[in-house]
Amino acid sequence: MLEKVGKNRYMSLSHLAAKGIVFLLFSLLCGCMPVATRSVAPVDLPTKFSTQGNVPVQARWWLDLQDSALTLLIDQAITDNFTLRIAKERIVEAEAVARQVGASLFPALDGQGTTSSTRNYQTNTSNKNFLLGLKASYEIDLWGRLRAQTDAAILDARTTEADYHTAVISIAAEVASTWYQLVETGLQVKLLTQQKETNAKVLELISAQFRSGKVGIADVLQQRQLVESNVATIAGLLANERVLENQLAILIGVSPGMAALPQQVQLPTLPPLPDTGIPLDLLTKRPDIESSFLSLQAADNRVAAAIANQLPKLSISADVSTSGERTGDLFNNWFSTLAANLLGPIFDGGQRKEEVLKNESISRQRFYNHGQTILEAIGEVENSLVREKEQQVILASQETQLQYATESMQHIGNRYRQGAESYLRVLQALVSQQGLQQNILTSKRQLINYRIALYRALSVRIPVQEKEPVALSSDETPAPDNTPARGSN
Repeated sequence: MLEKVGKNRYMSLSHLAAKGIVFLLFSLLCGCMPVATRSVAPVDLPTKFSTQGNVPVQARWWLDLQDSALTLLIDQAITDNFTLRIAKERIVEAEAVARQVGASLFPALDGQGTTSSTRNYQTNTSNKNFLLGLKASYEIDLWGRLRAQTDAAILDARTTEADYHTAVISIAAEVASTWYQLVETGLQVKLLTQQKETNAKVLELISAQFRSGKVGIADVLQQRQLVESNVATIAGLLANERVLENQLAILIGVSPGMAALPQQVQLPTLPPLPDTGIPLDLLTKRPDIESSFLSLQAADNRVAAAIANQLPKLSISADVSTSGERTGDLFNNWFSTLAANLLGPIFDGGQRKEEVLKNESISRQRFYNHGQTILEAIGEVENSLVREKEQQVILASQETQLQYATESMQHIGNRYRQGAESYLRVLQALVSQQGLQQNILTSKRQLINYRIALYRALSVRIPVQEKEPVALSSDETPAPDNTPARGSN
């Protein structure tokens, strides 16, 4: 009877202990470290921008400029630019890292096979032994450390993808800006050539008057100087034109000097102002803001992982093996082992604590960077709007000044031919008129640049046509891409 009571009491205690262990494991499994919840907008945003347009912004914003040459150049740059190719490969790399880190959430299974031979020289006999086995191991993610590390790696991959789309927007804007600098330079060369011809005709007139004794040699020399200044300016423009062509070739992925660039056209007339929307829209549209927010979330997950790393780790392992002196005996004898390992830090010199502090600091840095990115994005939109608005005023004023300068030049020229005006007045009027003509061209290009900056500030992800990566063997080097840019004549 006493044995029966003792046995029942022992079984009751064992049952309670088993329940306690189950409860403990359940508590551990439910004890994941929380990840900080962040607001998409960490700063107060204005309700609207200073200026509102009516035309919706499309992803391929350069189509609004109705410039077929620019479209060809940007399409080729998005496909062939080497900076974008590098950014694309970084996505592949980041996704591989994410899968690599995520593999820790699954059990690991390894196979082993060994053979050994033992020889007894006294008896001149030898024994062989064959062994086949499987070894499995798995860490139970008690506090969510592995999950937080995996989520951080996934967010890193998404950040890299957003960075790639930011680079696409930047390259497209840079191609557009460089192209219109090149167009303006070509137009300036034509304008300066015309002005040089005009100045040369005036020089002939003054020289004739000098030979007849009506004017002094100083008038002739000053006009010759003006003609020579045109020659120097044209030479500088031609050099700048070649530099811009080389820059454009590099952007579209072609060796400088080998790009068949499209024929230069006139500067386009700006379309109506695009719809800027509300500042809050930028948080969901711009890939650089998306990148900074994803980077912040990844940092928060690493904080949670670092905190969880201070707590005990539970892992289980299992081994199954079979052995025999002959291969035919391998599956007759089986051995198995099941083990659980609970490992907890006791003393590490503060290493894990400092790791937490480090990751918390990184998280705060990412938070501040996200706020700064949002502020700069809003500033880019506002700056572009203000600059375009005031540039239109400047351009209108310059065109009005040119009208006055042209009328003044005609009046002063007539009086000079009649001998009623000095050559200095003629020279001043001529230089003023020609300078305004040059400045108007530059102002028109600057106006287009401000619109490009606005499109860039409002830009969303640009659709990109996938291109197969170049596969290289160990004994190959990349062949240069000498494909010329598509052009129109």
